[in-house]
Amino acid sequence: MRENIEYSLLIVGVCMIIVAFIIPIVKRIAIHINALDIPDARKVHKSPIPRLGGLGIYMGFLLGYMIFGKNTIQMNSILIGSFIIVLTGMIDDIKPISAKAKLFGQIIASGVIVFYGNILLNNLTIWGLNIEFGILAYPITILFIVACTNIINLIDGLDGLSGGVSSIFYLSTIIICFFQNRFWELELLLALIMLGSTLGFLIHNFYPAKIFAGDSGALFMGFTIAILSLLGFKTTAITSIFIPLMILAVPILDTFFAIVRRLLHHQKISAPDKQHLHHQLLKMNFSHRNTVLIIYAINILFATASILYTLNDTKDIFIGRIIYGILIVITLIFVFKTDIIRENKHHQKDKKNT
Repeated sequence: MRENIEYSLLIVGVCMIIVAFIIPIVKRIAIHINALDIPDARKVHKSPIPRLGGLGIYMGFLLGYMIFGKNTIQMNSILIGSFIIVLTGMIDDIKPISAKAKLFGQIIASGVIVFYGNILLNNLTIWGLNIEFGILAYPITILFIVACTNIINLIDGLDGLSGGVSSIFYLSTIIICFFQNRFWELELLLALIMLGSTLGFLIHNFYPAKIFAGDSGALFMGFTIAILSLLGFKTTAITSIFIPLMILAVPILDTFFAIVRRLLHHQKISAPDKQHLHHQLLKMNFSHRNTVLIIYAINILFATASILYTLNDTKDIFIGRIIYGILIVITLIFVFKTDIIRENKHHQKDKKNT
């Protein structure tokens, strides 16, 4: 066990150092090619910030794989798919492209994972009922990968937010692999490399950020999270899919609320706004840094409950359920007290009085 921990720390440390040194170079490239995030009414930052941070994360991922990885068909599919994802994101970071074009790139990348890597969600067991997806496993898996890819992109609204949430997922995956004695399987190696790469990026991205992940980074992190979910938790139990979804509860809920909010206001689902979770916390007069830390804390609680659920111990599962229950109550209170779905009546009165 000690050797496994030491080797894991080595992988994380090496990837973190690589990215920490690469990011300043990427920053200069972004400035040179004018890949900048220009502030507007919807954004929080006040001055142009270089994007393309995802390129640095991706370089750490590639070098980490070259140093520590093994050549397999599944890994080859991940390398090809992630290249398409990062390339799609980079193009959008340099010169924005349409949502349809980005979706097309995501579908192609997901198709590589599914058809070449044969990484599939084939079946699911719910309350003793086994559901075989058959030929539908292919579109269902592609849909799952695309959804996860975009979830991280949608929450990427504050310094360090997408990178921190993704890091919590990677760390949770590593802990679960250790508890289940799944040493040096592909999902553990991938999670270690991504954790180190993302932490190296966060050194430059945490508030006040010197560089943003951009679409290249947010899409890439979401893409790897989807793959890890399929690799590590694709057995036939409902908890296998439930666990990664609960680790991602914060960005999933934020995305769900955004969709409901836009439907209620008769807007396009892809329409941007300033009503996301982090915007609501900022309205409560939390600072930029504290807002991010609060979201980290909530996500860590969801991750902790999910980890306890995988231990197959009655006491641990019970504690996990209590944590889930508390978080659900907090979520409901938050929904009714804020504008995250529909503008609160008290806020409307305040606006009329001003």
